[in-house]
Amino acid sequence: MSLGVAILGTGVVAEFHRQAIEVNGARLVAVGHYNPDKFSGASAKFGVPCLTSDDVLEHPEVEAICICTPSGQHAEQTIKAAKAGKHVLVEKPMALSVADADAMIRACNENNVRLGVVLQRRAEPLFQSVKAALGAGDLGELTLAAVTMPYLRTQTYYDSAAWRGTWVQDGGGVLMNQGIHLLDLLLWWLGDPVSVTAYAATLQRDIEVEDTLVATLRFARGALATFTATTTAAPGFPHRLELYGSGGGIQIVGEQIHAWKLAQPETANVKPILPTSLEEPGAGGDPRAIKASGHINVFKDFIAATQERRSPPIDGIQGQRSLKTVLDIYKAAGLGGS
Repeated sequence: MSLGVAILGTGVVAEFHRQAIEVNGARLVAVGHYNPDKFSGASAKFGVPCLTSDDVLEHPEVEAICICTPSGQHAEQTIKAAKAGKHVLVEKPMALSVADADAMIRACNENNVRLGVVLQRRAEPLFQSVKAALGAGDLGELTLAAVTMPYLRTQTYYDSAAWRGTWVQDGGGVLMNQGIHLLDLLLWWLGDPVSVTAYAATLQRDIEVEDTLVATLRFARGALATFTATTTAAPGFPHRLELYGSGGGIQIVGEQIHAWKLAQPETANVKPILPTSLEEPGAGGDPRAIKASGHINVFKDFIAATQERRSPPIDGIQGQRSLKTVLDIYKAAGLGGS
């Protein structure tokens, strides 16, 4: 029988999990919500019973839990799910502290269940091709990386839920909530930074956390990187990722190649991807505009990991790496961290 799955949380990101469950042939058994007044509407929306979190964990047909709740709830819910014998696929950030991430990893290991973290851009073929090119040395010695995120999240977005824009439940602003995906790609491609500097500010939004941040990172082999992000850039623009080395460079706009040029293309191990027309802002202007393909690919491997009794590629250890670097950047910016 196909894997029985429940989703905790019924907001925007839960819809991507529903699609991933359906496309990969798993069974959505139930969804969970904290407010009984919302049960009827959530049940109608997802086509399955809406239950309390405790009832979801006790449901005999639920073998795995997708955690799509506010970030500040991820650690406690993951640990409870692990103790109930359920595999866990948790949205980013996996937790709000390194200690909580450690506790999540430990709970899943002790209860012999799989733990996956949704950092879905790693599961996209485009970014996997970049990873392969870097590993093959096609760009030579990497010297510079740059991430630019001119996103828009209006005050209405932050006001749409009491947890948004708070330290206790959101854990941070543009870096923790939106930027962690692109920061995770940098770590996947370049390794963990050995030093960071940063500035952060709340310039436009009435929130506790930062809406604008600039950071610099230095990596073990000498490469330098800049990371700039904001949620105040109306009407919202696609993010940009750029990588340059002694043998070439790659420029990505949104989810598409803008340029992939090598000094010696005839010796490339990975065939460069040709540029395509630039896309609309996508996630830069609307959190609902992300592609479902990343979640679908992550969930496909998560199912395989549960069947093969192995860790998924984007497991708790990988999720913790990105979280730790976010917190290091916050600390460098004077916002705290661990």
